[in-house]
Amino acid sequence: MVAVHCRWATMAPAMEHTPATSPSLLHPTVQSSLADWLAYIESMHPKGINGIELGLGKVQEVAQRLGLRFDCPVFTVAGTNGKGSTCAMLESILGQAGYKTGVYTSPHLVHFEERMRLLGEAAPATKFVAAFAEVEGARCQKGSEIALTYFEFTTLAILWALSQEELDAVILEVGLGGRLDAVNIIDTDCAIITSIDLDHMELLGNDRETIGFEKAGIMRTGRAVVVSDPVPPQSVLDRALEIGADLWQVGTDFNVSGDKQQWGWAGRGRRYSGLAYPALRGANQLVNAAGVLAALTAMRERLPVTAQAVRNGLAFVELPGRFQIIPGQPSLVLDVAHNPHSVAALAANLDAMGFFPTTHAIFGAMADKDLAPMLAKVGPMIDRWYFTDLPSPRAASGASLQAQWQAQNIRKDASATTHADPMQALDAAIAAADPADRIVVFGSFYTVGGVLQQGTPRLQAKHLNP
Repeated sequence: MVAVHCRWATMAPAMEHTPATSPSLLHPTVQSSLADWLAYIESMHPKGINGIELGLGKVQEVAQRLGLRFDCPVFTVAGTNGKGSTCAMLESILGQAGYKTGVYTSPHLVHFEERMRLLGEAAPATKFVAAFAEVEGARCQKGSEIALTYFEFTTLAILWALSQEELDAVILEVGLGGRLDAVNIIDTDCAIITSIDLDHMELLGNDRETIGFEKAGIMRTGRAVVVSDPVPPQSVLDRALEIGADLWQVGTDFNVSGDKQQWGWAGRGRRYSGLAYPALRGANQLVNAAGVLAALTAMRERLPVTAQAVRNGLAFVELPGRFQIIPGQPSLVLDVAHNPHSVAALAANLDAMGFFPTTHAIFGAMADKDLAPMLAKVGPMIDRWYFTDLPSPRAASGASLQAQWQAQNIRKDASATTHADPMQALDAAIAAADPADRIVVFGSFYTVGGVLQQGTPRLQAKHLNP
């Protein structure tokens, strides 16, 4: 067990109002609560949970002090959209094959514990607390304190916690970009790059080629890299060639075929036919599933899986908030689509659902998002908007979102209101909805997570209640 040497006296001014008499806050230990540790970690950076500093130097130094390493195969997943779904499908198939898996994913929807899954289940709070104490001890070693952001600290802790488990495979989701993301201190055995589009442009670049180069930073010489994007930026392909990675490109190294009932995959000496479509809904999930099968084929000597494990894994995979349809009256759709590319996929998936008399949409987003193309894509099918504030300083206000919508709205029959939080917006939509309508909750993780705080809602329109 590592003693915690740093004190709250070294923390940012934002936390100076904390009562000095609270021992758990003055000196977080392995006996402290997860909430106390998260508050402490957040206080370390002037921007708290939103502090972002791209670069690996500090993280690598603390990782070295921790002796961080993995003895099992590691998959690293980067991309603009589809990362979480790709991780979930990999985890599900490997689990069905009997392997012990560990997954790191971010952000979470409701509970921080969602960020680390062990054998398919969210890890208990005690695992995080022990890992936080280890990282705190390592970063304060020998009187040489290393400042870390919230993401760097929590990533190091989860990586360390995963390394302490006797796992057969570890799956790591990149938080932002790839090349300079904290996850990239781990040399992956198989990189997966999902779709690449415009998002976080202030940090990653203003075009797909520049963003693609950042994502390509997770590749390693001589190791497999699966590129799921059907039209990848040239920068990704060039980087694979430059460093001598084993490139698996859709359309060249593996292919997908199918009809309305089933689909098939073929690539490099392996073929799967008559597969049921993944349990995760939406046409875009086939792109993710194809990349997963390529990754498993690339790693088949170290992690062989049967065709039955593939079938079961795709059939039983679950991931909240990815075009998640919750039956009820009205129907409820939850989707964390928050950039133009993912909102376009959401619009296509909504269109494929068929006719609904009225579609209500609850939407909240960060202020830096490219809102105009998102509204243009999904606007034609939304009849009533409920714009919501979110509990983040980075978020656009509901009023700001409504103003931007009004500036480009051309539908005279559409309406909009603003709300203080996602749950209030959902309540307003339920009150206005008829049983045959649908309610779509989309945008930031905060938006979808906001309606899941009390569990998954099961809706009954007002006049169905006795």
